[in-house]
Amino acid sequence: MKSYYLTDAGKVRSHNEDSVTIVKNASKEYLLMVADGMGGHRAGEVASSLAVTHFGKRFSSISSIGSKLDAVNWLNDNVSEINEAILEYANHHFDSTGLGTTLVLALLTKDYLIFGNIGDSSGFVWKNKKLHKVTKDHTLVNLLVEAGNLTEEEAKNHPKRNVLMKALGAGEQIDMDIFDVERNVDGIFLCSDGLTNMLTQEQIEKVLEEEIPLEEKVRLLIRKCNARGGNDNISIAFLDMRSESDEK
Repeated sequence: MKSYYLTDAGKVRSHNEDSVTIVKNASKEYLLMVADGMGGHRAGEVASSLAVTHFGKRFSSISSIGSKLDAVNWLNDNVSEINEAILEYANHHFDSTGLGTTLVLALLTKDYLIFGNIGDSSGFVWKNKKLHKVTKDHTLVNLLVEAGNLTEEEAKNHPKRNVLMKALGAGEQIDMDIFDVERNVDGIFLCSDGLTNMLTQEQIEKVLEEEIPLEEKVRLLIRKCNARGGNDNISIAFLDMRSESDEK
């Protein structure tokens, strides 16, 4: 397998509040993560970094995540710990109004593939040259779409399309949506909404289909976002499960 991740501030934001990583443990199990932070006085980057660093350290320190049930329990326990840590940080830093972060992750072992998300960062599987979205956005407009009050097209340009209904740090109890996914896929692709708000799924697929190195595909996607204005921070984590090499 071959993996690569990258984050970019974009062309408009003064700093980058996204965090992204791919971690491998001793059993060659993979944890991919993208977090998109929010909050005053650069607190967003604190929240996203806290989430990704916490999960990364815990995952790399264990030899194996265990069974699928073990993995789900491990994810839920760590989400609770991270949420508590973000709330505690906000209580001690009064300039951190609205502190919080989205989080999307994918956990791959030799036996199973699990996705988890809180917020509107997206998780996809790559199969047969197509992206298939696994996660569901926790946004106001997505709730309206699911209820039949908005069409997909109306949602794309809705003035409240970025209003989150769920985020780490937004309440005392935050539950992660967890998805059990067929492992027989060609790749795993995670990103913040800085990518999906600037490029269509078809435009992303076109880049992923190109016969260029994996690293260049990720960089090209970010360049295309910035060429279109780069209105937000952009983060991508991509694991190519077809490749025999194993590098980042």
